Amino acid sequence: MPSNTLTELLDSHNIKYTIITHSVAYTAQGIAALTHIPGQELAKTVIVNLDDSLAMAVLPASCQVDLAALRAATGANTVTLAKEKDFMHRFPGCETGAMPPFGNLYGMNIFVDETLTKDQEIAFNAGSHRELMRLAYEDFARVAKPTVLQFALPRPRAA
Repeated sequence: MPSNTLTELLDSHNIKYTIITHSVAYTAQGIAALTHIPGQELAKTVIVNLDDSLAMAVLPASCQVDLAALRAATGANTVTLAKEKDFMHRFPGCETGAMPPFGNLYGMNIFVDETLTKDQEIAFNAGSHRELMRLAYEDFARVAKPTVLQFALPRPRAA
């Protein structure tokens, strides 16, 4: 079941969404493969520390965060990947690592890589390792109000 807070937010804005149930998966690429959603349309949420403040970096599953680019784009002095222990209690109703990309629900800034803005629809974890939500990118942007930046790098291919 998706986070009640998330469904209430979307319902209050009359946003149409689809819930996609899948077998348990913990990586964005694994979820993309299970659900047959292209990696560039599956948005993953990476929690980062920007000058000691937690924020969400949202990017395609097929990419990785370029911390130097994110630092330059945000004007932060330091940007690091957050440790699970630093954020696991910030997302009530969500399994650790399955938080949806709505930082506004959790008091966090949201930075979206500009490549996602080109997608008609995006899918993302809905608070569990068993469910995704799919909705129009335009609706996501209207409700989440992310800052759009360039910070995604293609994932290196396995040798």
